[in-house]
Amino acid sequence: MKLRIFLLLLLGYTAQAQSYQLWYTKPAVKWTDALPLGNGRLGAMVFGGIENDRIQFNESTLWTGEPRAHARSGAAAYLPEIRKLLAEGKQKEAEQLAEAHFMGLKSNEGRKEEWLASVKAGKGVQGNPAEAAYDDSDWKTMPVPAYEGWETVGFEGLDGAVWFRTTFTLPVNWQRKALTLDLNRVRDYDVTYVNGKLVGTTNSTEPRKYQIPADILKPGKNVLAIQVINYFDKGGIAGYKDTTRHLALYPANSSEKLSLNGNWKYFIQNSEAPAVPHYQADYQPFGNLNLTFKNLTNSTDYRRELNLNEAVARTQFKVADVTYTREYLTSQPKGVLAIHLTASQPGRISLTAALSSPHAKYSVRKIDEQTLALAVQVRNGALRGESYLRVETKKGTRRIESNQVVIEGADEVTLYLTAATNFVNYQNVSGNPVAACEQTMQRVTGQTYAQIRQEHLREYQPYYQKFSVELGANTDQKLPTDQRLARFSDAPDPSFMALYMQYGRYLLISSSRPGGQPTNLQGLWNDLLAPPWGSKYTTNINLEMNYWPAEVLNLSAQHEPLFRMMDELAQTGTQTAKLHYNARGWVLHHNTDLWRGTAPINASNHGIWVTGAGWLSQHVWEHFQYTQDLGFLKNRAYPLMKQAALFFTGFLVKDPKTGWLISTPSNSPENGGLVAGPTMDHQIIRTLFRNCIQASERLRTDETFRKTLQTQLQQLAPNQIGRYGQLQEWLEDKDDTTNHHRHVSHLWGVHPGDDISWEKTPDVMKAARQSLLYRGDEGTGWSLAWKINFWARFREGEHALQLVKMLLRPVSGAGGSYVNLFDAHPPFQIDGNFGGSAGMAEMLLQSHSSGIDLLPALPAVLAEGNLRGIRARGGFELDFSWKQGKLTTVTVRSLAGQPCVLQYGSKEVKFTTEKGKAYTFNGKLEKQK
Repeated sequence: MKLRIFLLLLLGYTAQAQSYQLWYTKPAVKWTDALPLGNGRLGAMVFGGIENDRIQFNESTLWTGEPRAHARSGAAAYLPEIRKLLAEGKQKEAEQLAEAHFMGLKSNEGRKEEWLASVKAGKGVQGNPAEAAYDDSDWKTMPVPAYEGWETVGFEGLDGAVWFRTTFTLPVNWQRKALTLDLNRVRDYDVTYVNGKLVGTTNSTEPRKYQIPADILKPGKNVLAIQVINYFDKGGIAGYKDTTRHLALYPANSSEKLSLNGNWKYFIQNSEAPAVPHYQADYQPFGNLNLTFKNLTNSTDYRRELNLNEAVARTQFKVADVTYTREYLTSQPKGVLAIHLTASQPGRISLTAALSSPHAKYSVRKIDEQTLALAVQVRNGALRGESYLRVETKKGTRRIESNQVVIEGADEVTLYLTAATNFVNYQNVSGNPVAACEQTMQRVTGQTYAQIRQEHLREYQPYYQKFSVELGANTDQKLPTDQRLARFSDAPDPSFMALYMQYGRYLLISSSRPGGQPTNLQGLWNDLLAPPWGSKYTTNINLEMNYWPAEVLNLSAQHEPLFRMMDELAQTGTQTAKLHYNARGWVLHHNTDLWRGTAPINASNHGIWVTGAGWLSQHVWEHFQYTQDLGFLKNRAYPLMKQAALFFTGFLVKDPKTGWLISTPSNSPENGGLVAGPTMDHQIIRTLFRNCIQASERLRTDETFRKTLQTQLQQLAPNQIGRYGQLQEWLEDKDDTTNHHRHVSHLWGVHPGDDISWEKTPDVMKAARQSLLYRGDEGTGWSLAWKINFWARFREGEHALQLVKMLLRPVSGAGGSYVNLFDAHPPFQIDGNFGGSAGMAEMLLQSHSSGIDLLPALPAVLAEGNLRGIRARGGFELDFSWKQGKLTTVTVRSLAGQPCVLQYGSKEVKFTTEKGKAYTFNGKLEKQK
């Protein structure tokens, strides 16, 4: 026991000594410059501004949508015909049939036609803005065009009908000529007039080129007026993605063009667009806390940082001879974001604190003399939220004025922010967010910031300090993080990789705490009402990738929200399995959300992918592999795995050409359309069946079911090597070796699965490697992260390092990282952070095959280092070090008393272990006393 305590203390000291930080010499400008904080439920992005500091915040259960059915009754009746069409090679016909009758249900649509008729008739605007003489003098201006929508130029959340007006002067030599008006794209519906005359209208995002007759043009000034109607997401006059191409007017056969780019007058006629049907919901931002300070001009010595060991952000700077310090943390025990403001001289803190939200339906009210409340209502959804801001001061004055907290001349200020919604679970929205906020504020009453901070550290650090990593030092580690990112590809900086690994762990701890929601496509952080891909849970890799570091990097507890989601998905997935496939068990397609939808979504050419439940089942099995917790296997993992496998026992059908059992209909994620027999499906199903067989044997249960799985396992379509020496992605040998698609789904069996390995299937492993060479290195952020893991499993450390360099490069159109090291798809997706951290671990330790393999893919640049607290399958925790590229020492702690096989290069040692004991070996794997 004393030895164990000593080791834990040593581990804690090592982690503290590392003191990994992200830090910068200037405030954040963009959201992806800001620093993330999170307690698993509340997320905050800290900008660190000097005179104006913005803290954008989220609450994990604020989503669009409502409890509802997602599966389509009667869909299963069309399954035989879809399969028949695919077997006959009629892919398009199968996709058309599935699109019409097999997709899941969308949410209810608003009264679109009635609303459209009213805005086209002019309701909501005085007079006729199409007329040239219309008085628009009191209209404001908006930059036009905005290719990614008016949301990108300050109009986040705007949907509806908006009028735009601008003028142009007709060149003298164009008089009496017809002109072409080139608007390219408008999102989504335009009605376009010149001098009050209609010249064109289009109800799609197709390019617009309208002809303007010469007789409606006049010498001098002309007026262009456009009514733009947008129902959801990106709106406005988009123009060209290539910004060198302008909105323009020009005569036929002329190279001369008149640019229309600029600030146009606009008027919002109606911002209450009817609800648009959606397959699934979107994760939502909650609000902003804006702090406006007085007398802070001409600052110096600025530093903004995020301390990973403490989960505390800090901003510090000087104004004259006064040093100002601001600390920010999200306390899980207290359920608040806490902000502590201090100055080196008394009476120097004066500010105004205000709450706001991007939601159209929000309000701010006074609760008492030190507390404000922000109320929000999600548009066209069932969820509403409350946020309380409580302000405490030391000396100075404090008052609430115009729903803002005004503080003058304080020595110290502490702000506590909390938020809650009426979400209870995916079937229940009867919660009371006001009561929840009141209870949270009661928990901080009578507490000092120092006490709350210390309690925060006691809760957070046991997660973080279980693991430490050092990968060598160099001078670059003294540079600000943005400079290190810019230099990493060209200048060796091993410690930057160590920082990135710990940052990945930090993000997982911050966004996935026991009892909360799983981390979504953006973790816990989102500032957009219409975020990319809804910031949902994409289950054809992205959700799973989020949890790849959980076990190996010693964060088993962070897996719990995913397992709780699986318990709920198994319920909704059982209904989907019945209605869509007339099958038992549970099924999950390629996306889910807060409401636990499991049915096919988006489009039939990629939305009918049936192995989400099988892939998620790998996570509960992995948790057992790492922990050896038989109680978890019996009560939680195996029931989920068994029901997922049960679905496939009824779903698989015999291929008439080969006689193999195949998965149909399905998809090789987002590549190649609706097909029969994608390789990835068979790898996942084969692995699930094997895991279920092992689990049932370990638990001594379900012998009959086990035999069914064993029989079908022998009949399942195998991995196949194609004519180019590649691993086939489909049942047929039809791979295109020039295809550089970001998904490399048919390599699932290499990683994260273990269906393919050098030990078991060297020929297939070689073919998988060839497939990856054909696919190429470039990709989006998460794709780069996956490829790091592949090359680590291929034991090619130098190639894996090249992918690390590509992941850790400033964001471009092809992946990389933002200034705050958030992964860039682009745009931001957090999965690359987690996949990259896990991939770096795979370079240093692997345990998916016959033993624990040390330094299996070590590149030369990582010549020395040490790890403490890394986990391996079989229930082991390891510390090991290396120098000059050679292992020097390793200690194995047995958590479950299982036999251990330790491997390093050509050396191998097998030994029995006792639970709780540690075993130390030198670099030759010779046991040390």
